[in-house]
Amino acid sequence: MVVEVRYFSRGGNTLRLAEAVAGALDVKPLGVDQPMTGRADVVFLCASVYGGLPDKSVMTFVKQNARDIGRLVVLSTSATGRSTFGRIKAAAEDMGVKVSENFYHCPGAWTLFHKGRPNRDDCERAAAFARAILEREA
Repeated sequence: MVVEVRYFSRGGNTLRLAEAVAGALDVKPLGVDQPMTGRADVVFLCASVYGGLPDKSVMTFVKQNARDIGRLVVLSTSATGRSTFGRIKAAAEDMGVKVSENFYHCPGAWTLFHKGRPNRDDCERAAAFARAILEREA
């Protein structure tokens, strides 16, 4: 099974999740600014919330690589408590991408909100979530 971990992170919160997931799956996390080089059975997409929306580069990545994504699994962080799952799922499905109904979301630090998040426990839960997804997919 070919697995990729992709991320977009401005402040490093979502990068921490991507690194935890990639470490648990023994793959290298790559930014959404790097094109896919082939088909992946599962793409774990780690995306932050900015102003209630995922960054445009996240959706550009999905659009440009829709044919090569077997199944998309969304993980996100935000200071507001909102997840990017719903918006990413709707847009990706409109592009013909299968999206897992399961997603992972945790708080992310921003100014005085959620200092220290995602923390070790958040990252361990994200890694366990990713391993469980792959067990179901296998």
